[in-house]
Amino acid sequence: MRLNEISYNDAKPVEGYGPGFFRIGGEVFEGPVLTGATGTGLWGGYDDAAALLALEGQVDVLFLGTGAEIAHLPGDLRTALDAAGIGVEVMSSPSAARTYNILLSEGRRVALAMLPV
Repeated sequence: MRLNEISYNDAKPVEGYGPGFFRIGGEVFEGPVLTGATGTGLWGGYDDAAALLALEGQVDVLFLGTGAEIAHLPGDLRTALDAAGIGVEVMSSPSAARTYNILLSEGRRVALAMLPV
């Protein structure tokens, strides 16, 4: 079996999560979080479209975790992301974190916004 060391470049992987928190790159964040190549920080949730729109031209896809269960995005947020040309994949936060980590390890241009479980 061949083992390869994973390099995440400037972005940090999601290492864990639990009720109300995420552990990303060795740091714990309580509440909604946004992470990618430009760094990791708290996110204002669905009302903070500006933080997501700032990713325009920097990512090929944004994974949006909707908490413990998958849910629909508010229509105005979906419209704004589409208009900015930001591809968005909506899934539960655990699924979004796993998918983000896989594509991040492949060197893809991805970002992740998640609501806590």
